Amino acid sequence: MRTAAIPLSLYLHLPWCLKKCPYCDFNSYTAGASPPRRRYVDALRRDLAAIGPLADGRALVSVFLGGGTPSLFAPGEIAAILAAVREGFELVADVEITMEANPGTLECGRLAGYRAAGINRLSIGAQSFAGEMLEALGRLHGPGASAQSVDEARRAGFDNINLDLMYALPGQDVAMALEDIRAAADLEPEHISWYHLTLEPNTVFHARPPAGLPDDDAAAAIQDAGEAELARLGFTRYEVSAWSRAAAHRSRHNLNYWSFGDYLAAGAGAHGKLTQADGIGRYARVANPEAYMRAMERGDTAVALEAVSAKELCFEYMLNALRLPAGVRLSDFAARTGLDSDRVRPTLERLTDRKLLRREPGEVYRPSAAGWARLNDLMAEFLPDRAG
Repeated sequence: MRTAAIPLSLYLHLPWCLKKCPYCDFNSYTAGASPPRRRYVDALRRDLAAIGPLADGRALVSVFLGGGTPSLFAPGEIAAILAAVREGFELVADVEITMEANPGTLECGRLAGYRAAGINRLSIGAQSFAGEMLEALGRLHGPGASAQSVDEARRAGFDNINLDLMYALPGQDVAMALEDIRAAADLEPEHISWYHLTLEPNTVFHARPPAGLPDDDAAAAIQDAGEAELARLGFTRYEVSAWSRAAAHRSRHNLNYWSFGDYLAAGAGAHGKLTQADGIGRYARVANPEAYMRAMERGDTAVALEAVSAKELCFEYMLNALRLPAGVRLSDFAARTGLDSDRVRPTLERLTDRKLLRREPGEVYRPSAAGWARLNDLMAEFLPDRAG
């Protein structure tokens, strides 16, 4: 495969939060009185030095600092991490560098430091603007904190801001969800991520579901009304949960995932995917932060790429591409996976016959309205145990 033509991104995982939210299934840990931030930064620098050669001359199109809550790290620590990125990698001239942040951790003055460190896109976890919804979600910030964070970010020079919002929350109805969307839009973010609360395994909410969750019909009504409102307010949907005011403000990092680009990763539990001449491989760092730091300190930094099977590639490609209104172009499938398009064409044709996909010129398959409504079922048709 022509790996040089495949975009390359970098993900950095910073694993601590002030408190773990009851719905969160990410590799995150309660920070406690004093998480070992400096030691973790040193571990990341060793990790980045080790994986830098895997870029093989490709420049990074995006860098994403996720977590956890990266804004628990001081601006100087973020600057040290990004300095290590620049030492080990080439970056495209207009590289997108995103940092996730929670309103309760964005102290006045810090945002200017993050901007000076090189962060040029901010993703703020608002989740809701209603006090009762934030309390039900176990969030630490109040309903006015997100607006304060956006105001501070603008003063610091940020001109590319995403707000995360959730819907189908405990006790939420259509009117309440629309109030959240309007409150977010009033802050004039360039991007809104609007996604359904799900009860993921190994979370508190999965073990003890909160009272008042909307049923399927109520959640569908919220979704339909919310999508119409986002469109009315000038946002364009370019992925199931992603809405931007302009194409220039689409998340370049997430689009690279969804279009099956390559990504390297550093940090506790970080996962990377890399295309090589003989196929596609994946790797993962140890998840526990203490174990990860010890591994980096003793020099256990080698990356062992595990080959991804053809059936797994078909599923993982479709899992991502079907989330995009642009759909699946068979020529892109072949270019990104190295597989013959005949591996997926029969299933795509079967789903077209069932009116879940629309076939368009250029061998493009897009989810229909019925397909969008049953997207999980659509993706499941490509699971390895169903593939031919």
